[in-house]
Amino acid sequence: MTFSGLVTPLVVPPVNLIVLAAASLALGWRRLAGVALILLLLLAVPLVSDTLTRTLESGQEAGDPAAAQAIVVLGAEVIHQADGRTVPGVLTLERLRRAAELARQTGLPLLVSGGVTQSGAMPVADAMAESLRADFNSPARWVEDRSLDTLGNARDSAAILQPLMIHRVLVVTQQWHMRRALLAFRAAGLIAIPAPVLPQAAQGVWSEELLPRAAALLRSYYALHEWIGLAWYRARVAW
Repeated sequence: MTFSGLVTPLVVPPVNLIVLAAASLALGWRRLAGVALILLLLLAVPLVSDTLTRTLESGQEAGDPAAAQAIVVLGAEVIHQADGRTVPGVLTLERLRRAAELARQTGLPLLVSGGVTQSGAMPVADAMAESLRADFNSPARWVEDRSLDTLGNARDSAAILQPLMIHRVLVVTQQWHMRRALLAFRAAGLIAIPAPVLPQAAQGVWSEELLPRAAALLRSYYALHEWIGLAWYRARVAW
């Protein structure tokens, strides 16, 4: 596990809120424990998670693919199966499906990006390349298998593409992740054109927006992870 993987649960809810509540109860600080639990409950409310996500997605709509020279697909999570195989997880599959669709529409070559996330397992990019070939009939031309985060995705993809005089790329990731991805790619010297996975349509049932759900808690986690990561990346780029 990377250093980022160890630090993230301590910085991004919900794990830190659970730890805070447990520690507060142990120390007799019931009011603080109550605040932590209320915040945890609110993050599981779809109205809250959807609002957090929409603030990230606003203004990150797809750009014009005609200006691009290649498609870069960013790796997300993978699944390490009991048989020893590493396969793309749900977020990664969504990105691969979008990238394969764009490749068929534009004829642009594909680059997959993502390094090793677990000792002894194959790089994320290798699992992505295999899925593109076997599941989507859209083989990747380049495999960037060293990067461990979005800044690394951008830096190491640029190292492959720029010597080939490729400077304008479609960046494929979730729309809520696009702000941070574009910041990283532009800092790496590439002209990044957003090509996001289309977000889920609103359900339109008001009462369901107020009922806590595990899926909403996960969306809140992604959104808060992005806002914190975006602030950190802006500071790193400024340095």
